[in-house]
Amino acid sequence: MIAEARAMAEKVVVFLSENTLKAPQFPAHERKRIIEQSTLERGWDNVEVVIVRGDYTARVAKNHGIDYLIRGIRNTSDFDYENLIQQTNVDVLHGAKTMFVMPPRDLGSVSSSFVRALQGPVGWHWHMKKFVPGPAYYAWIIDWLRKEWMGLWNYPELSEPARAHCEHYFALLTQENGYGGPNRHYHNCDHLVHGLTEIRAWAANTDASPAAIASLKKAFWFHDAVYHQNDPRISDEEASAQFWLDAQLQQKCGLAEDDAVAQLIRVTDHFQESQIDHPLKNVMLGVDLAILGQDDDIYDIYAKAIRAEYSQVAQAEYRSKRGAAMRHLQQKAESKMLFTHPYFADHYNARAIQNMQRELHELDGMGE
Repeated sequence: MIAEARAMAEKVVVFLSENTLKAPQFPAHERKRIIEQSTLERGWDNVEVVIVRGDYTARVAKNHGIDYLIRGIRNTSDFDYENLIQQTNVDVLHGAKTMFVMPPRDLGSVSSSFVRALQGPVGWHWHMKKFVPGPAYYAWIIDWLRKEWMGLWNYPELSEPARAHCEHYFALLTQENGYGGPNRHYHNCDHLVHGLTEIRAWAANTDASPAAIASLKKAFWFHDAVYHQNDPRISDEEASAQFWLDAQLQQKCGLAEDDAVAQLIRVTDHFQESQIDHPLKNVMLGVDLAILGQDDDIYDIYAKAIRAEYSQVAQAEYRSKRGAAMRHLQQKAESKMLFTHPYFADHYNARAIQNMQRELHELDGMGE
């Protein structure tokens, strides 16, 4: 809509109404920031965003010297509704007139309620990403992750110091030194959302206990907290386990110490994994490896993201090492040893074999 407006005018003002009768995903000031970031990403420097409070948009527009509003309509129902509003704007409020434009065909059925309805099942964030600008997507998943985090630590029951401690670690995990870092092409906030939704789905289908769910979620939040650290004496997974222990979230929240979480983090280190015996080990590994069994387009994005995380590695070396890792995992999948929990094996093993075969074929075709 903003692009359409820019094609008609030298300056575009986006009026963002703050309606106390509605419950949007974000408050008005956050929506303003998202729109500003989204337009700047496209290099649009002639767009202003104005929050409307306690007034009619058409009247505020007229007061800004604006004679025309531009509204999008997707179908005849939209037109009937919007036409009634524009008549009210002109005849009753003496405000700006309305021009209607149609969206591109591929967005004709997209609405805010449509996008919101995608949230929840495994992969919801990948689907939603297709329909919203980057800043809106990032704000949405951070909001989703915050709610997950608050529920995990039961914020309403925490003291103010404990809540502040949890907030500190939420920021550390999701911002630029954690999963939100600029070099986190795969092991990022998307990966967090995917893993947490996999845990949800596993729990819903296996009647898991609340304690098991909590342990898995805590471990997944921290399992890649430290990534590509420079100490050769310790693995990233071991450093992440130590980061969890140093955070002392269990103690700060009045819970018993739980070394099992550290052990679940260590399970994702394939050099330590065989030495660790934990009742949730197979679930944690299934969650972490579930990306291998996703649809082709998602797997291809994952493979490209892994290459980007190792962009400093020469092509020939990357092809050799990645190929060896994929052949090892493919052999495990073919022998039914990759996903050792039945839930993940049923969902992902066959597709994982196909995906890895396809990636190996592409690796073999890479130039030096």
